[in-house]
Amino acid sequence: MILTIAERHKLILERLAQQGFIRVNDLAEELNVTTVTLRSDLRALEERLLLTKTHGGARMIDAHTAEISLDVKNKINQTQKNQIGAQACRLIQPNDSVIIASGSTIYAFVKQIVPQKHLNVVTHCLRVSLLLSELERVRVIQLGGELHIKSHSVIGEYTAKGLDNVRCSKLFMGVDGIDVEAGITSATLEEACLTQKMMKSASKTIVLADSSKFGKQGFGRICKLEEVDTIITDSGIPEAFADIIREAGVDLQIVETN
Repeated sequence: MILTIAERHKLILERLAQQGFIRVNDLAEELNVTTVTLRSDLRALEERLLLTKTHGGARMIDAHTAEISLDVKNKINQTQKNQIGAQACRLIQPNDSVIIASGSTIYAFVKQIVPQKHLNVVTHCLRVSLLLSELERVRVIQLGGELHIKSHSVIGEYTAKGLDNVRCSKLFMGVDGIDVEAGITSATLEEACLTQKMMKSASKTIVLADSSKFGKQGFGRICKLEEVDTIITDSGIPEAFADIIREAGVDLQIVETN
C-alpha cells in the first residue's frame, strides 16, 4: 500500500511519540519508501518545528530537560526505579569498592543494598551517605565540596579532588538524558564534569536510567554512549534505542516492569 505524504508524516510523528527517536533506515523500510524520500519527509516536519533531525534519524522537538529537585524526581516512575535498583544490587560483589553518584534512581538502588560482606562506598550524595551509614558492613567515604540543594549532593573542584586517590571497581550513576547524538548527559555542567572524574576513578561505569530518559538531553554532556559499560533500564525503552545501545557495544540490561 502506497501512503500519501500526509499519511507518511502522520505515521512518522506517531512513531516518534511512541519511541522518542526514529531511525531513517528502519522507518523507510516500514513505509516502503527510499531513505531519500524519508529524509525529505523529516526535513519538511523539521521546518514545521514538529521534530529535530539527527544523524541517521530524528528525535522529539522537546528533548532538552531542565533540572528538578530530587524530592520531585523520587515521585516519578517509582516502580521502574525500584526494579532497576534491585538489578543493580546484583552487580555488587563481596568486599567491593564502588562509587555511587546521585539521582532518584540511584537513591532507589541504595535503599536496597544489602552487602554480602564488607563494602567500601565513595559518594558525593548526602542522602546516599546517610542511608548507608545505617549498615554495619559498609564503610562510607563522603566527598566534600559545595552543597547543591536540588540534588542533595556536593559539587565543585574540591569534590573532584577527593577522587584523586580513589580506585573502585564500579561507578553507579544516574543521568538526565540518553541521546543518540548527545550521548549521556546531566542537567548541569558541574554534575557532568564531576561524573567524568568519577568515571576515571572506576574500572566500569554502570548507568541506571528509567526509560523516560531516552531521547532526552541534559545541559551537561558526560560522555558518548560507547564510553559506558552497562545501562540498566526498564522494558519501556524504545526498541530503536535498545538496538543502538547494543550496537555501541554496551551491555544493556532490561528489567521487566510489573
